[in-house]
Amino acid sequence: MNGTQMPLSRRAALAAGLSVTAATAEAQPQEAATILAPGGVLRVAINFGNPVLAQPDPATGEPRGVSAALARELARRLGATIRFSTYDAAGKVTDAGKRGEWDLCFLAIDPVRAQGIAFTAPYVVIEGTYMVPDASPLRAVEEVDRPGIRVAVGRGSAYDLYLTRALKSAELVRAPSSPEAIDLFLQQKLDAAAGVTQPLVAYAAANPGMRVIPGRFMVIEQAVGIPGGREAALPYLRAFVEEMKASGFVARALAESGQKDAAVAPPAA
Repeated sequence: MNGTQMPLSRRAALAAGLSVTAATAEAQPQEAATILAPGGVLRVAINFGNPVLAQPDPATGEPRGVSAALARELARRLGATIRFSTYDAAGKVTDAGKRGEWDLCFLAIDPVRAQGIAFTAPYVVIEGTYMVPDASPLRAVEEVDRPGIRVAVGRGSAYDLYLTRALKSAELVRAPSSPEAIDLFLQQKLDAAAGVTQPLVAYAAANPGMRVIPGRFMVIEQAVGIPGGREAALPYLRAFVEEMKASGFVARALAESGQKDAAVAPPAA
């Protein structure tokens, strides 16, 4: 190959309007499959605790949503059989990873999780905020971090990990999962419930007497993760995620699962 030529896969990617790295996702499936799906089976962890990203099919219970769609497309490219394991909380996905129960996960990037999980760039960005009773004096995100304020969170969620570091005065009260955090908030008459914006907005709309505080306390970067020690597969996986964003696959999967308010993450720098 001389200096004026480039491999066909690179030319095809450029012609399609994708990044050059996206071609890598099609060019090296065999090498990636050996690392990501040993034995020809891709074991995928799905977190039903974040309904923006994954939901059980009403008829079959099978995972649907953007995370499941990405997992199925990746398995197709790797020539692997897919096997889903579902969880009701992100913290349980992390714990299962420590036990070696999955090969691929879909979680928010966090420094604590990065100690045992290697992440791609994000494919979706969502926001974390607070829900409070209508009568609450809390009107801004910044007002929550005060002495005496108690905040319900799902144990091990991205916002639990973040708020554990960020809050200096308010107290976190942890529920086993993110959906259960709202129940805890109501049962113990806590001051606020922290969570992903979309589910909180939907809950407040369906339950008079609740409101969501405008703004956000964090941007939650949802990414694809693999167990530490398999970083050799990251270039392939990162290229795959960038292609899925650039091609419109992620946007279509969000729309098809009714999550039109979630944002596709920008291209990786």
